[in-house]
Amino acid sequence: MSWLPDDFVHPVLVPLPGSGHHLRPIREADTPLDYPAVMGSRERLWTIFGPAWGWPAATMTYEADQADLLRHEKEIAAHQSFNYALFDAAETALLGCVYIDPPERAGADGEISWWVVDKLVGSKVEQALDELVPQWIAADWPFEQPRFLGREISWSDWLALPVDRVYGQHPGAGWTSVRGRPV
Repeated sequence: MSWLPDDFVHPVLVPLPGSGHHLRPIREADTPLDYPAVMGSRERLWTIFGPAWGWPAATMTYEADQADLLRHEKEIAAHQSFNYALFDAAETALLGCVYIDPPERAGADGEISWWVVDKLVGSKVEQALDELVPQWIAADWPFEQPRFLGREISWSDWLALPVDRVYGQHPGAGWTSVRGRPV
């Protein structure tokens, strides 16, 4: 069972209006930019994603991040889940990520979350990303009930929801992991 239509083609480049930045699917080759972005913002990211995903661990190594990005790259190719990295125009800096995942919790057909590096918190780039993501999901993704984690529902309220009976607990549904956790 797929969570996306068989003929769905995921976007490969998404400009961030008015900023010169863009989103594109993350790749293993992005590790030299991803690792410092994640670890440089690790304490704040842990307060957001730690309770739900156990990420990013304080002990995460460069090699573990590289393996995680390879997993993301493979999941994107298989349309199992999506991780879009936020880059500057020249792709010399990774500045955040947007995650588009099958629903782990009941009541949605896609779960979306995102972050920016510490230095962009409260910036015009973060504001542009906050405006773009819901519009982009509505325009380019086949969801009828997307859920924006940490935005329209708190992470603690999300964790209290029942597990989705199709995607949240059955490895046979096609997912070996969501955010690195077995499903």
